[in-house]
Amino acid sequence: MCQTIAKEAQKIRVTVIQKRYGKHMTIIKGVDSSKIDLRDLLKKLKSKLACGGTFKNNEIELQGDHRHRVKEILIKEGFPEDIVEVE
Repeated sequence: MCQTIAKEAQKIRVTVIQKRYGKHMTIIKGVDSSKIDLRDLLKKLKSKLACGGTFKNNEIELQGDHRHRVKEILIKEGFPEDIVEVE
């Protein structure tokens, strides 16, 4: 029950940055790590997107450009559609 309330009280931003050698990385910011298990969320995202990733500086980093697929997965995980912002 607490995770459902925590999921509704956030503003999640999904962006893509370009790293060295032209590689893209999807960055997920704004997920409250004190209320939601980010390591579990990262594990689910990595397995569903078939990519590598890590958790640094309260952000989830995924290898590749997965902006729109990440939004769909977060909505299926229980996050409301209006709090997930894709740039």
